Amino acid sequence: MFANLSDRLAETFKSLRGKGRLTEADIDGTIREIRRALLDADVAVAVVRSFTAAIRERALGAEVSEALNPAQQVVKIVHEELISVLGGEARPLRYAKSGPTVIMLAGLQGAGKTTFAGKLALHLKQQGATPLLVAADLQRPNAVTQLKVVGERVNVPVFAPEPGVTREDERVRGNPVKVAKKGLKEAQDKQHSVVIVDTAGRLGVDAELMKQAGDIRKAIEPDEVLFVIDAMIGQDAVATAQAFQDGVDFTGVVLSKLDGDARGGAALSVAQVTGRPIMFASVGEKPEDLEVFHPDRMASRILDMGDMLTLIEQAERVFDKAEAERMSTKVERGEDFTFSDFLSQMQQLKNMGSMKKMLGMLPGMGAMRDQIENLDENELTRTEAIIHSMTPYERDNPKALNGSRRSRIARGSGTSVAQVNALVKRFEDAQRMMKAMAKGGGMPGMGGAPGSFGGLPGGKKSKGKQAPQRKVKGKSGNPAKRAQQEAAARAKAAGEAAPGASFGAPAQEEPKQFDPSSIPDLGKFLGR
Repeated sequence: MFANLSDRLAETFKSLRGKGRLTEADIDGTIREIRRALLDADVAVAVVRSFTAAIRERALGAEVSEALNPAQQVVKIVHEELISVLGGEARPLRYAKSGPTVIMLAGLQGAGKTTFAGKLALHLKQQGATPLLVAADLQRPNAVTQLKVVGERVNVPVFAPEPGVTREDERVRGNPVKVAKKGLKEAQDKQHSVVIVDTAGRLGVDAELMKQAGDIRKAIEPDEVLFVIDAMIGQDAVATAQAFQDGVDFTGVVLSKLDGDARGGAALSVAQVTGRPIMFASVGEKPEDLEVFHPDRMASRILDMGDMLTLIEQAERVFDKAEAERMSTKVERGEDFTFSDFLSQMQQLKNMGSMKKMLGMLPGMGAMRDQIENLDENELTRTEAIIHSMTPYERDNPKALNGSRRSRIARGSGTSVAQVNALVKRFEDAQRMMKAMAKGGGMPGMGGAPGSFGGLPGGKKSKGKQAPQRKVKGKSGNPAKRAQQEAAARAKAAGEAAPGASFGAPAQEEPKQFDPSSIPDLGKFLGR
């Protein structure tokens, strides 16, 4: 979503690099470009003014003029001010001291409240809570049915005593305030720890909508009122947020559809205008595509500094510790890396979500945005199909994959032999890497490592210069003859030294002539 803003800011900061001192004209030019970038991103004008004024004040002070690298100091100031605009720091949910924690959702129709209700239920369930979803949206056609489907998908119970409207021309039946109160009692009786109440929205802000939301809030006295807003609506986000703040007085903001291609001005406007923190961000369509909103991490993403903490958290949540320990033990023992191991590692990587999103969290990947967008994520699915088409024997013994086996695997997986060959080649590279790691040799192509210096296991790296190795001219293609040539060269090199080895060690004795008669009779082994 912030791609255009990130590119504009990166281009602005690039012009500052290499300057040992920044003049007032340089700073004014930078502020001007930042202002244009923010306005193009649909950030509210009031927010842009206060944001750029704060940057200018700090940039003209001693903080930049006395810095060793003024350009980096300006980037640091922009980063800190972005964090402030986005809310400063993440705020966790407030839980009730006794009884179930009540969370009420509010927002316009189509903002994504019902979908977010399911995502939040799954998020809390993964933390050990026992949530209950309450269908209090009786106005939107099939809203109750949608919540039931969402609840079933995340395996969370849904309290829905009223069917709600099922057709556009149907009259609204049931009282959403009574449904919300009954849902709270149901949670108390069934001992649910969290109640999530999904309320109705409107296509626009009106008095009826605000009255209904206000009545529900008075009836259930929620611990949190989360305002769900579509991150793609731009400047309208500010007016909508202010209307809901006056009518309902929400305690936190949820940004939905943050994975879209809109400009993202809502994220940079809502928290500053309303004074309420952004608590969650919906970043996809799947139930698990929900992130706790961290202003510092989002600011780093906008400035193309990456978001390694979120990436690590996703990996910790998805990767199996037992499987990781098993693989670690296998590498330490020097056991072969098999296709079964390859499949297990790939499936865990796949469970982390979109590869494009993960790559986008790495620092400096903004310059490779086009390549990332063109990444074919179906490649993992094809790889999985190829490995599943192998027999257990073939997975554990990759060297057995001859031509006929590869043809059969290609037919079984719906791929070509060339794709199977490419996978085997990548697998062999991974296998060599694992063997190098097991021997302490580091990554392939990175040179020798301590413990295997010069190809001798257990050898130590000399602090002085390495003696140049004598090259053997005219090496034979015959391995046995070549070994003799190399031995002769070493003997010659030793003979060229002064009598006796270095540092007064005794000279080597003359090698004894080989006696063929010393070889035992091998006839019994040859069947004679």
